[in-house]
Formats: sequence, structure tokens, C-alpha cells
Amino acid sequence: MTAHAGVVLYDKPAGITSHDVVAGVRRRLGRGIKVGHAGTLDPFATGLLLILVGRATRVQRFLMALPKTYVVSARFGAVSSTGDPEGEIAETGVVPHGELELPTGIVRQRPPAYSAVKVGGRRAYALARVGTPIQPPERDVHVHRFEELSRDGARREFRIECSSGTYVRSLIAGLGDAYCTALRRTAIGPFALADADPDRIVPLEQALGFLPEIRLDGEAARRARHGAAVAGTASAAVRLADGDGLIAIAEPAGAELLKPVVGLRG
Repeated sequence: MTAHAGVVLYDKPAGITSHDVVAGVRRRLGRGIKVGHAGTLDPFATGLLLILVGRATRVQRFLMALPKTYVVSARFGAVSSTGDPEGEIAETGVVPHGELELPTGIVRQRPPAYSAVKVGGRRAYALARVGTPIQPPERDVHVHRFEELSRDGARREFRIECSSGTYVRSLIAGLGDAYCTALRRTAIGPFALADADPDRIVPLEQALGFLPEIRLDGEAARRARHGAAVAGTASAAVRLADGDGLIAIAEPAGAELLKPVVGLRG
């Protein structure tokens, strides 16, 4: 693995944390190389993690905002205190028959008590583990696709495509007396699990290919390199580049202006 700016597509196994994966990549790259991630997976979950290397750590928020795709196995007739196999399981025997109403569109949901969302400045799971009663605030998420893949008695498998910040455990619990028994993330935006390779760093310019590019030259390129706004029109974030490659990520800043918000040169 060559140490430079980019993204590692990593297939996380069950039983380790996303932090463990980041730490392992950091050890392999050596001291002095910045390493981060663009969205965690629970320890029991598997699948795609985006590990950010070098200057790629600067663009974390743009990668974290990408939609996610999961394949989830659910068991009905029981509930879990955490929504997954690691919690206290209570049998209810209530197993649905036939088709389920699977929500899509804007969904109002409450993150699980055992989640990484912050409540009063502390992680919800840290408060829950010491017995502090908590109720994370509800929020709107977008479920683009929710389909049943298979059914076998009390167990069903689903594919879910959703916005960043969606808690799949909450979606499954919302179907009835059910919890997730397995969760696998198969895609993040344009990045597919099938392309995961822990030994390859996808170059930053390629990894940011989902953002439209605006080419600059001359004075405009010089201004962008120094963080000054340049003429241009866009509805959301774009890449600014010149003949030497990426300069910055910019966002709309008033009428026909683009303001660099993340510098990527040097």
C-alpha cells in the first residue's frame, strides 16, 4: 500500500470496531500519515468502510453524506435491547405473516439508545451502558428503497438504500417485534463492496469523481489556490481543478460565485 491521499475501500469483518480498522491501516502506513473514516459500522456489522488517507481526511463530510445500501437479516418474534444480537433478547412470539409495510420516503425515526449519536455532549451508548435513561431526539431520514429479499419462518432478509444518518436497527424494530441478526453494508454512494481491497488506495481525484468538476486556469486557478471565491455557478459542492489536478472543493457563495471550502493542493 502506497501512502498518499486517497480512500481505501475496506470490507470490515464482524467482531471488530471501525476504529480498529482505522488503527490497523494507520499502523501499516506508518507514523505521520493521517487516517480517518467516513462513517462507522457497529461491531456486529460487516461490509464497506471508507478509510481516508492523507488529504482525504479533509473531505470526510462530503463522503459521509453519501447514501448507503445495506442487506439486513431480521428475526421476528423477539426484541433486543440494542436492536442487534449483542443486546438482551426478549422472546415475544409475535411473528407477522404475509407482506409487511416497508416504509420509503421521508421517515421520522429515533436513533437507538445504544448508538453513537450524542445526547448532551456524550455518546448515547456510553450513557445507556451505565443505566442513564436517555431518549435521543427524533430526526428525519430518507429511505430510498426497502425491499424484502427472502423469508423463512420468523426470519426475513431485506435490502435497504437510505440516506446518511439512517439507523437500520430502528427501521427493523419499526416493523414489529424484530431485531437485526446480521447487517452488511454493500455500497456507499458510487463505492461498491465488490471493489473493496485493503491494499489499494483509490486516488483522491478519482474518489471524488461523484462531485461535478469545474476547470480553471490563469488568475481564477490562482485565486482558488489561495482560497478566494471564483466565478461559477453550481447548486451544490463541486471540484475545482486546473491542469495540475485538484485545487479544492467549493460551494455556492452568492450569485455566480464559488467559494473554496476545502483546499486540496499541497
